[in-house]
Amino acid sequence: MNAGAVPDGNTKTTKGMDQGDGETVAPHMPEAAGPFPALAGDPLVPTRASAGGVGTVGLGTVGLLVFATFGGAMALIAPMAFSLSLRLEVLAPGRVELLGYTIGIGSVFSLLASPLTGILSDRTRSRWGRRRPFTCAGLVLGIVATPVMAFATDPLILTAGWVLSTIGWGTALGSIGNYQADRLPPHQRGKISALTVLTMHVAPVAGILLIGLVSKDAFWVFGIPSLVGTICVASFIIFVKEGDNRDAGPLEPLSLRRFLASFVFNPRKEPDFAWTWLGRFVFFFGLSLTTSFSTFFYAQRLGIGVSMVASALAVISAASVLSAVFGSIGAGWLSDHWARRRPFIMVATVLFALGASLTAFAHDLVALVAGTLVSSLGIAIFSAVGQALVLDVLPHRQTQAGRFMAITSFAQKIPGALAPFAATLLLSLTSVGDEKNYTVLYLSAGMLALAGGLITLLTVKSVR
Repeated sequence: MNAGAVPDGNTKTTKGMDQGDGETVAPHMPEAAGPFPALAGDPLVPTRASAGGVGTVGLGTVGLLVFATFGGAMALIAPMAFSLSLRLEVLAPGRVELLGYTIGIGSVFSLLASPLTGILSDRTRSRWGRRRPFTCAGLVLGIVATPVMAFATDPLILTAGWVLSTIGWGTALGSIGNYQADRLPPHQRGKISALTVLTMHVAPVAGILLIGLVSKDAFWVFGIPSLVGTICVASFIIFVKEGDNRDAGPLEPLSLRRFLASFVFNPRKEPDFAWTWLGRFVFFFGLSLTTSFSTFFYAQRLGIGVSMVASALAVISAASVLSAVFGSIGAGWLSDHWARRRPFIMVATVLFALGASLTAFAHDLVALVAGTLVSSLGIAIFSAVGQALVLDVLPHRQTQAGRFMAITSFAQKIPGALAPFAATLLLSLTSVGDEKNYTVLYLSAGMLALAGGLITLLTVKSVR
């Protein structure tokens, strides 16, 4: 059966194919000789003609995919947005800069782990398929990290727990993302990316609301997000069958040379993937400048203590969810329908820059909510359409999707690792006394995001 063909009633089931939930998936393509075989991927440009249902992923699988993304995102992002700040305020009162170091160190380790798990999953041959073993491993590590953070007695132990957490939940989410790269046809990429992006916005808000109910309990501020993540990710592992791929063919041993070579690619051979990567890198560097210090920023601008920020964060985050609903779902659907990605990316970065500028000069809750509404709309559009764009330009999809998704993740993880240190340095250089100069921080974020949009708009050619 040809890849992507619709089987008729007489077609026999191919061994190793996922037959569940009405899903039609092409059989696994055999590996070519050499460490990185060049096989043709899916079409780079989504078209209305592709919307006929060929290879369509079933609704049940989509629901479990979104459910797992929700849980993994809550387990990973909610502690970063709130729980770590609460715990550090107890362990090291007034040491705001420690948050940047903690998050930055965790991001560095996650950055090192993601390509390894992506490359290894591409090469995995097991009864459970390529991706599911790594989803399981990430889930277990995320669970183990929870008590380490909850019962940490000093910032160093807290940082060690956060490193385990980012590697664990990051691996689980990355594996689920690789599943999308393997299975989603062009006509579903915008829509399903929109749904997963929306859950990435909703999950931290729900997590912060739940954590706010138990903010005095050191265990449950980390335990609640972990529990929700465990339930959601485990459901995906149990019910989404990937299929036995042990007969997919032998592979050459993964030497150190091959592993190191897998971290890079030739941008001249894959120019659109390279420019897409650079645009995402610049955008996420700007975004990451603001995320690490949001709790302390809101506390300073509203004149309240860090432990009292949960209620304000709930209001501000609720505004971001409203933006995410309209931005991600609307833009994802329209980008598929109109077969356009780049104009949406540019609009998204302009909106984020405008929202960041409004936030930079906000000193009350109403102004902060207004800035959040605009910037969150931009983030939602960029995340949904940007993810679809990545899948459109992804090289060697059939054999190296995990590798190139890992390289794509660098565009977000490297900024996530560097931006907390850069933000700490920027605040140190521009602040006077105890008043941190968050205005400069947010304006810098907006300018970087706008530059990322221009890079994508002006340089990516194969996708409209």
